[in-house]
Amino acid sequence: MLLQELSAVNATRFAFAAGLALGLSVPPLAAAQAEARLLVDAETGKVLIEQNAGALWYPASVTKLMTTYVTLKALQDHRITPDTLFVVSSRAVGQQPSKMGFKTGTRVTVDNALKMMLVHSANDMAIVLAEGVGGSIDGFTAEMNVEAHRLGMSQTNYVNPNGLPDEQQLTSARDLAILARALIRDFPDYDNYWHIAAIRLGRHVYHNTNRLIDAYPGSDGMKTGFICASGYNLVATASRGGKRLIAVVLGARSDSARTEDAADLFERGFAANALTAWLTPTATTVEALPPLAGMAPDLRDEVCPEKGHRRTLEEETAAATSSLGDLPTTADLMRSPTNPLTPGLAARVAPVDVYTGPTRPPGWAPPAAKKKSAQSSDSTSPKSARTGVDKSSLDKSAADKPAAAKPKARKPPSPPSPAADPPDPQ
Repeated sequence: MLLQELSAVNATRFAFAAGLALGLSVPPLAAAQAEARLLVDAETGKVLIEQNAGALWYPASVTKLMTTYVTLKALQDHRITPDTLFVVSSRAVGQQPSKMGFKTGTRVTVDNALKMMLVHSANDMAIVLAEGVGGSIDGFTAEMNVEAHRLGMSQTNYVNPNGLPDEQQLTSARDLAILARALIRDFPDYDNYWHIAAIRLGRHVYHNTNRLIDAYPGSDGMKTGFICASGYNLVATASRGGKRLIAVVLGARSDSARTEDAADLFERGFAANALTAWLTPTATTVEALPPLAGMAPDLRDEVCPEKGHRRTLEEETAAATSSLGDLPTTADLMRSPTNPLTPGLAARVAPVDVYTGPTRPPGWAPPAAKKKSAQSSDSTSPKSARTGVDKSSLDKSAADKPAAAKPKARKPPSPPSPAADPPDPQ
């Protein structure tokens, strides 16, 4: 059975390669059309709003949703446990930011690696999980493609577990919504992974790259993605009044724009006068959406116009305009949404503690929670970290130095901290 699935996956990969080879006869979406939006009912798969949902796209870090699916399936099949220890390899250390920045040989549990990958979008943790679960990157990506094929993700092809740029790493809004539904349906006991607001490693706190977690009432998942070629991607879920919706936003021109677009989609779906849309019978489910001809659009010149430069916060704010006004009239189910983003919703939610090494014993408390001694001499100093999209931008951040040690009682250093605002891919 597995051989048949692998054969089908190889056939799909051959089709992708053939499509790339014939790129001149299969044009990408025009720049004005290079956005995809999709809103579906998580339970039934019913399509509520759709725009270019069948267009090919570069997934960037939303790839990590399939990395999570394969890892959770290994947990479900008892191949591993949440406390299984995986080792950080030299390949994991060599991944571009964002990452946790651990040294080669560091051990991390499956549970902690998943939290770091989903909240901080850590590319090195995706490699750790792939090598630990699949034995190798190739072995793990083969499992990713088998699962994608089994779930009906007919437009998806994976070549790595973290979404770093590769022209053969492809998906669509349709396929991502299918994957999001599968995660919710197949792993209800692990639903808490999607909506962790922040994690804490020692004294360093990492906030979820999905801004909806902190700003949209009812938000409960899932994952962001960004590389220059794809633009700003987001797969998000939200619940209200007993309904759970899945929104997919691909190709937004800024972090703020993808957040606002997803909130707009949710507001349209939850609006009271959309009730008739819920009750009206329809055969249009996400699985029934047809693929669109063409290649994945390359948004590099629009999103990163200055040789891979990622927009500053000020530039993002200027570009943060919703594109939902371009949706077809038949898909626009109700009045213009109010887009109620209210940052600060997660302020009172304590970060989830993560750590390296084996499971901590009962009663363990993170260093930040312990009372500091009056003789404490902890200090911080600037530390630069190479970050950026397409290996081109440099971001500087503060990282904790190891605590001062007495000559005869040397204290081991804490794991290094990455940049506070990692630019690649989220």
